[in-house]
Amino acid sequence: MPAPSMTEQQIHCSFCGKSKDHVAKVIAGAGVHICNECVGLCTEILGTPAESSTDAEIPWPDKMTGEEILEFLPRVAAVSAQVEDNLRVWVTRARDRGVTWARIGAALGMTRQSAWERFSGED
Repeated sequence: MPAPSMTEQQIHCSFCGKSKDHVAKVIAGAGVHICNECVGLCTEILGTPAESSTDAEIPWPDKMTGEEILEFLPRVAAVSAQVEDNLRVWVTRARDRGVTWARIGAALGMTRQSAWERFSGED
């Protein structure tokens, strides 16, 4: 079965989770997507002066409660599933063009056999 086209794929914003059908635009990246609403929020955040900090890490996860982290986990899992689905589509596109399992495996840092087992859909 050939890979689905971009219009056939179930695309959601990797940040807010909204479907491509519920926003004006979605920008695709390497396995991730961002909607126009999240881009607007990013633009707003980038337009505010940065607080000076010596911490290199993002501090907000450290301030989250256990319940807040548990509420956040399904969103992370949904993005992970979307990235996995997107990777599967790209592998299918490569196979549609005659790219070998050996080359796909090498590109992904795995063996030909591992690539075939993960992406072929055969048992």
